[in-house]
Amino acid sequence: MYPQLIQEFVDQESLPETYAADAENWFLPLIEELDALIVPSVRPLIIGINGAQGTGKSTLASLISLLLGEQGYRVAKLSLDDFYLSRERRTELAQQVHPLLASRGVPGTHNTAQAITTLAELSRATAADHIALPVFDKSRDDCASEDQFKSIHGPIDVILLEGWFTGAAAQSAAELEVPVNELERNEDRDGRWRHFVNQQLDTEYQPLFASIQFLIMLQAPDFGRVFEWRSKQESKMRARSGEHGEGLMDAAALSRFVQHFERLTRHCLNSLPGRADVVFRLDDEHRIAARLDKSSAN
Repeated sequence: MYPQLIQEFVDQESLPETYAADAENWFLPLIEELDALIVPSVRPLIIGINGAQGTGKSTLASLISLLLGEQGYRVAKLSLDDFYLSRERRTELAQQVHPLLASRGVPGTHNTAQAITTLAELSRATAADHIALPVFDKSRDDCASEDQFKSIHGPIDVILLEGWFTGAAAQSAAELEVPVNELERNEDRDGRWRHFVNQQLDTEYQPLFASIQFLIMLQAPDFGRVFEWRSKQESKMRARSGEHGEGLMDAAALSRFVQHFERLTRHCLNSLPGRADVVFRLDDEHRIAARLDKSSAN
């Protein structure tokens, strides 16, 4: 049953055939473990999925949702990306705090109150409740209208929350002192932007991450692979939206955009493997090379 479902999923998502093999070898055992943690009619199991841009977080979330759904579980799939602040609100932040906050992505550019409220609504939803799930339109770089929101009715057995810094803790003050790239050296010389981002991560996001009961990490080999994999994502969005999506980026714009994520991505690569419940280490070919469990890391 599962091999056929996985193959259909691979075909539908236009994934390489190697994904099917990795899914059977690595993700099916994970599904069995998650199944043992789910307690229907008590409270949803909240699963976090962390990984740098392009590592396959949303694909893994979709596969987990499919396979657990096949077992009869009702799964709500959320992305931190869908809780981005509107372009108007980010423009206000750019004027009030720092110009770099006009770009979506880093802590401080999400509606964390909305994310926490959505999790709470999903956790207590009954069969009579329909919960609206926000959507962010990356091709327009703005929030979708409410009539484009997705909807799910309760009760919910599993909530998946994926995001590039899901589960991350803040950096120390000392770690913020030295710029990590050209963007920080030239456009954040006094460190005001990165200190604000770090403060937001430490205060606004930790209550959200505290609700996660099981954290999965897709660990890129290094930051150098992130731009390459993120470029492939952009190409897929361009193919879906056409050449004129105003939120889409060319290579130069994408290179600058990814620099916004570099500091915290490197921090996650270094700090999260020891905190996540399961880490899947990816190789240069985007294949899973190894699995590390928290118990073996400690």
